Amino acid sequence: MNERLTSVAIPMSVERKGQMPKHVAIIMDGNGRWAKEKGKLRLVGHKNGVQAVRKAVAFAAEQRIESLTLYAFSSENWARPASEVSGLMDLFMLALNREVGKLHKNNIKLQILGDVSQFSRALQKKIAEAEALTAANSGLMLNIAANYGGQWDIVQAAQKLAEKVKRGELETAMISAAVFQEQLVTGRQAPVDLLIRTSGEQRISNFLLWQLAYAELYFSPVLWPDFDEQEFSNAIVAFQQRERRFGATD
Repeated sequence: MNERLTSVAIPMSVERKGQMPKHVAIIMDGNGRWAKEKGKLRLVGHKNGVQAVRKAVAFAAEQRIESLTLYAFSSENWARPASEVSGLMDLFMLALNREVGKLHKNNIKLQILGDVSQFSRALQKKIAEAEALTAANSGLMLNIAANYGGQWDIVQAAQKLAEKVKRGELETAMISAAVFQEQLVTGRQAPVDLLIRTSGEQRISNFLLWQLAYAELYFSPVLWPDFDEQEFSNAIVAFQQRERRFGATD
C-alpha cells in the first residue's frame, strides 16, 4: 500500500494458500478496562483504540480481505455517561478528519453502518463527505458500525421491503433470504466469515445478527488497544483450521 495507514509487519503464520475469510467483523472490546488498568480515564482507552483500528485496517488490506466491519458504537451505547458519549463523538469526528484522506489514497472504501440521524449535523455532514470521497474505491470495504444494532438492521430491512410491497413494486412471495439480505446495511457484501471479539468476553452483543449466521467465532483475551497484527493473524489461523460445513456433512 502506498502511504500506509500504519507500518504493518505481516506475521509469517498467516498462510496465503489457506482459505482467507472474505468478510471479517470485529467487536472492539476492552478500551475501558485497558484504561482502568493503567489508572486513566476511559476516554484515554478509546483514543488508544484508534491505533489498533489503524493496524487492523492496514492488516486487512494487506491480506486482501474483501470487507472489514468494526463495531464502534452500538445503539445501546447512548446509555453510557454523557461525558463518555460526548468524548466518543468528538473522537469519531477527529478520526474522520485525520484518516479519510489516508483511506482514500489506499483505495479503501468507507461505509458507516447504522442510524446516523441521531448524530450531530456536523458529524452527519462529515460522514457523507467521507463516504462520497471513497465511494469509487475498489480495495478493502471498511464498514464502521456506529449507532448500529443487529435487531435494528433487520427491522429496517423489513420496513424497506414492506414499503416496496405497499407500492406494488414487490410481491410477498418474491421475498427470499437473498432479497432480504440486500436490504441490510451491508447490502451485497459477503456474509461474515470470521467474527473476532477482544477482551475475553464471549457474546455477540446485538451485532450483525443476520450476517453472522455461519460465521466462525474467535474470542481473544487481548484488550482492544493491544490488538495487533499478530493477534489478527492468530484469529485467521484459527479460522483456517476449522471445517466449515454450513449445515451439511463432511
